[in-house]
Amino acid sequence: MTRFRAETALAAVFVALAVLTSIWPNWIEAIGFDPDQGDGMAEWLIVAAFGVLAVVCTLLAHRDYRQSRAAALRQ
Repeated sequence: MTRFRAETALAAVFVALAVLTSIWPNWIEAIGFDPDQGDGMAEWLIVAAFGVLAVVCTLLAHRDYRQSRAAALRQ
């Protein structure tokens, strides 16, 4: 169950970062990192990466939850 909680927490963090980056794409440049020199493409790639990571963590959490429920029912 600890793994499920960690994956769920990571998914929530990745969703928050994706939303933050889509609403305020210049936060990356505000911390002193400018990967695309103002073009904006890197920010959207980062949004996509955070979104993919959130989906992966959600699927992993779902798998772990189902496995733990199945194990509990077998006992």
